[in-house]
Amino acid sequence: MNRLALILVVALMHLCWMPLTDAAAPEQQPNVVLILVDDLGWMDLSCQGSDYFRTPNIDALANDGIRFTDAYAACAVCSPTRSAIMTGRYPARVGVTDWIRARFQRGGIGTPSENPTEFVGGPKQKLLCPPNPYWMEHEEVTIAELLAPLGYASCHVGKWHLGDPEWYPTHQGFDVNVAGCDLGQPPSYFDPYTHERYHFDGQLEPRKEGEFLTHREADEAAEFIREHKDEPFFLNYCPYAVHTPIQAIEEVAKTYEREGKSAVNAKYAALVESVDDAVGTIVGELEKLGLTDRTLVIFTSDNGGLIGPTNNAPLRSGKGYAYEGGIRVPLIMKWPGVIPAQTTSDEPVMSIDLLPTIAAATGATLPSDRTIDGESLLSLVQSGGEEGLEERVLTWHFPHYRHAPGPYSIIRSGDWKLIRWDEGPVELYNLDEDLGETKNLSDKLPELRVELNAKLDAELKAQGAKIPVPNPNYR
Repeated sequence: MNRLALILVVALMHLCWMPLTDAAAPEQQPNVVLILVDDLGWMDLSCQGSDYFRTPNIDALANDGIRFTDAYAACAVCSPTRSAIMTGRYPARVGVTDWIRARFQRGGIGTPSENPTEFVGGPKQKLLCPPNPYWMEHEEVTIAELLAPLGYASCHVGKWHLGDPEWYPTHQGFDVNVAGCDLGQPPSYFDPYTHERYHFDGQLEPRKEGEFLTHREADEAAEFIREHKDEPFFLNYCPYAVHTPIQAIEEVAKTYEREGKSAVNAKYAALVESVDDAVGTIVGELEKLGLTDRTLVIFTSDNGGLIGPTNNAPLRSGKGYAYEGGIRVPLIMKWPGVIPAQTTSDEPVMSIDLLPTIAAATGATLPSDRTIDGESLLSLVQSGGEEGLEERVLTWHFPHYRHAPGPYSIIRSGDWKLIRWDEGPVELYNLDEDLGETKNLSDKLPELRVELNAKLDAELKAQGAKIPVPNPNYR
């Protein structure tokens, strides 16, 4: 071997063993954008089959990635689902099983020294129910805290609804918080965002009178992306839309006025369009900065659509209810080069799966000192939905009074869904044959009912779920 050849061989060997440079390292760490819409129903997108709502940017997201048909929120109301997304754990395990009351909704008691533990119930209720906390405890590990050791910058924009000031996003691992506080709904969708009873607690200062809140939130999200384009980041974009109050830009709402649709329907559709605008702003910023190919984008909702402003048909019922309209939600993931475009999956998945999926995508290490209930969906989405998950069941636990006949728990196993009311009957449905839950098969299939009941009991016990107890003062 001559001297020149020897030099070339040594140089090539040196290149092969060189560590990644700082400039190349971010290529191994994808950015993560999680878009969590408030109260968005399963049928509120045109890519889900609606011929009323106009959502071209969200539709494009679905076209460029994978759309789940059987995705679920961890609860039929917001705070429990938000805690499940942040932790990868069932709401019953976290202890947040109902929506958290903001300080203005507590009758002046302010922030107590600790979360309540005594079961509650009035004389007209047969059962005493576990109290819902006023915050998600600091001991829980959030997505932001999971990613911090990997050098991720993190930002929360919009609705938080997981506790009082000491439990706001910046006290739960986030570097930046915009508009996240103890409120479950905005004071107003129009700048200066005022209401006589409640406000953003200094987390969102007015800047342009009349500016629409969803657009302001999107602008703040885009600014965070620009500021952190040269490092890995996690953006938790959680618009207050489409939660009440149902307010909208008048000119947009007018375009949805038509026979058979109320003024509220039109305003709600305009609210949905504002979310689509925001998705366009965020995705557009990623494209402008050349970040699209190394960004995992996840789009979903915290519970089903509110009956009245929207219609969840063919699903039964809506927000707050145990039926599919209350818990089945849109879920879309996009990651060019990793997730095949124009794919769908009918795998039953849930909010609890997002944290382990993000961990797998980024190389983050899951906490070893606690149970993570969710499963990573990374292999599933990489296969375009072809590679399913190992057989499992999904459960829901709502030990509170909200609608008749009271507290309930749910289990889904394959195509079968069982709803167990603490004060009422057991309902059993085959979702493949009866998506609208019109035929209760509980009496016709007693052996399956007993089997699923036993599985549900075992799951709730493993989660440490608090179960309602008889009320000695019931009259």
